[in-house]
Amino acid sequence: MSDFIASQDRGLLEQHGLASFDALWALKLEAVDEPNTERGGWSSVYRLDLGESAFYLKRQSNHLTRSLLHPFGEPTFAREFRNIQRYAALGIPALQAAFFAERKLPGEYRAVLLTRALDGWQDLDHWLSIWATLERSLRVGILQACGELARRLHESGQIHGCFYPKHIFLHEQYGSFTAQLIDLEKTRPLLLGRRDRIKDIEPLFRRAASHWGDEELQIFLQCYLGRDVSMQDWLHDLSQRRQYKATR
Repeated sequence: MSDFIASQDRGLLEQHGLASFDALWALKLEAVDEPNTERGGWSSVYRLDLGESAFYLKRQSNHLTRSLLHPFGEPTFAREFRNIQRYAALGIPALQAAFFAERKLPGEYRAVLLTRALDGWQDLDHWLSIWATLERSLRVGILQACGELARRLHESGQIHGCFYPKHIFLHEQYGSFTAQLIDLEKTRPLLLGRRDRIKDIEPLFRRAASHWGDEELQIFLQCYLGRDVSMQDWLHDLSQRRQYKATR
């Protein structure tokens, strides 16, 4: 895969001398959290502020995922970058990439992914933490934005694979909400119809269960399914899936 630089970000990166893999790899920044070392290598995330523009810089070494197409492994960022591009092509609201590149060295496989920061957006976890204090109109707006996002995702033939509140970001303007997704590494095609759809959205319901009541689940489903679709079977299947996950 050749190096990628988004056309709208190229000038800014060149201005700061950061339009190359080597420059972004060598940049001295403080990580925003502890490195991920689950796959034997490491993967870290840093915030990068360039004037009025902000980004998140992700770097990893030997942090690989394997598949039929890549039996010897490839950086997890390579998969995430492909999914970012797929979401953009399909019109699914999601984070945007500014730069991606990977390098194979003796005994080491490195990757860099730079994405635009979602400043002005808040994840759904934030809104759930203040849920009880929100006016009903704001709660309905959030539920509808999340339902619309899930509908567009699945109608485009994709499942997210980690449809959790922390991966759903919302922007509020004059009481109206829009939503988009981050963390696209586990995205895959929707192949099993309703079964895949239930499996994908159930984690959201499970994690929001202490905040959302039956009426709020129905508002989400009405936007996700359409008003002419019976929700009882969906509510039953979601409940069954949640019970199954709880017993594991």
